[in-house]
Amino acid sequence: MKNLFLVAYLDIKESIRSKWFYVYTIVFGGLMALFFITGISDSVVMGFSGLSRMILIFMQVTIIILPIFILITTVKSITSDRESNILEYMLSFPISLKDYYWGKMLGRFVVVFMPVIFSLLLGVIFGLFHGGGLPWSMLLLYSALIFSISFVFLGISFFISTVVKSTDIALGISFMVWILLLAFIDIVLIGLMLQGQLNDSVIVTVAMLNPIEVFRIGAITLFDPELTVIGPVAYYLLDTLGSKFLIVYSIIYPIILGLIFATLGFVLFKRKDLL
Repeated sequence: MKNLFLVAYLDIKESIRSKWFYVYTIVFGGLMALFFITGISDSVVMGFSGLSRMILIFMQVTIIILPIFILITTVKSITSDRESNILEYMLSFPISLKDYYWGKMLGRFVVVFMPVIFSLLLGVIFGLFHGGGLPWSMLLLYSALIFSISFVFLGISFFISTVVKSTDIALGISFMVWILLLAFIDIVLIGLMLQGQLNDSVIVTVAMLNPIEVFRIGAITLFDPELTVIGPVAYYLLDTLGSKFLIVYSIIYPIILGLIFATLGFVLFKRKDLL
């Protein structure tokens, strides 16, 4: 366990020295500052104002930006170590493959998760100083949603990083995964629905297997328990799952899916030629 935390610590230090970490932090911190500069928190949309409005916009931006940032910055974790012979150097020490793999994942999770939460908390603190009310339950649940979406894409990234040996191929696959999941939010599913090739319930089920869509539905449920913004599909989801179970599903499902991908990646990591 000591070696695991040591590997995590080394990965955190390495990530903090990288330029992408500062870009990643500035993007989310800058977005939060931009929201207040432009007065988004003072506007009212669909009954949401103040911090609730700010968190709603932050959620919409996070859906698009967070997955691709995690993928392109994490998918190189093991492949870059292998290409630069750092992996060979690390394994020359009394560190097990288990400690190395899960230590790298723990360190990278801290690096990709903390800037987003830190930006959100800064926005909340700034809003409180300006007299806004703090929606505690919404803030806690949204933090759990960020945790789950970060974990699932971290698991997918580590899986890809162990499957391929080239950094360029890993980056290409990560972009394909991101585009595919984005397409299955609306574009592909709407096309299938209009053509009548699949039953509506099958289409909704496929959509709810997409971690980005699950995050989107879970975040919307926090602001709109009746899901009025997504149209008639809301009746099917609420009748089948209910608003409370939707939130639980939106948090638990991505974590389980991320753990499955991370575990598969570890199994392949142990069995493949490491160098």
